[in-house]
Amino acid sequence: MPIPTAKEPEELITGVILAGGLGTRMGGVDKGLQLYDGKALVWHVAKRLAPQVDHLLINANRSTAEYAAFGYPVLADEITGFAGPLAGLHAALAAAKTPLVLTAPCDSPELPLDLVNRLYGALRNTQANLAIAKAGGRLHPVFCLCRCSLLAPLEAYLEGGGRKVAAWCADMAAIEVDFSDQSEAFGNFNTLDDLAKS
Repeated sequence: MPIPTAKEPEELITGVILAGGLGTRMGGVDKGLQLYDGKALVWHVAKRLAPQVDHLLINANRSTAEYAAFGYPVLADEITGFAGPLAGLHAALAAAKTPLVLTAPCDSPELPLDLVNRLYGALRNTQANLAIAKAGGRLHPVFCLCRCSLLAPLEAYLEGGGRKVAAWCADMAAIEVDFSDQSEAFGNFNTLDDLAKS
């Protein structure tokens, strides 16, 4: 599949690092600020993601000053109650000045360096509204490229109590983009023990 290298203005992308969760499986600590190889997880994600997008935001619902110190605008969920990754996507779709939004979690510090190009190529070639990553037989729907035109259906889904990312992506007929050649790039840290062993 050919990967476009030049984008028209209507194809510009806002990247969003999702760091708005409660970190429940990490004992309630702010996951994105935990250290990996001497730097905060969110720093690693930003370093790999920023060169791939036209604008970068961090979605966070606490530790706002700490996240802002990384040099990117910090965006809180509009939907209260820590409603999960889709709430972060919702806030980004509402705030973005570009027609496309790319999300990535704050706890995958080795994310693919060609993540955006491959998702964007698939989206453009198929005229889909939503593209998500798949690797090693598993979907990774939090790594998604979404047209801002999906804001209204996402808002309706959330207002109806929906929270499952994969279910919403299926409802939106998301195209799955295969990254099986670099499955390890989607590795993430769910517990402090995971980080301690890295």
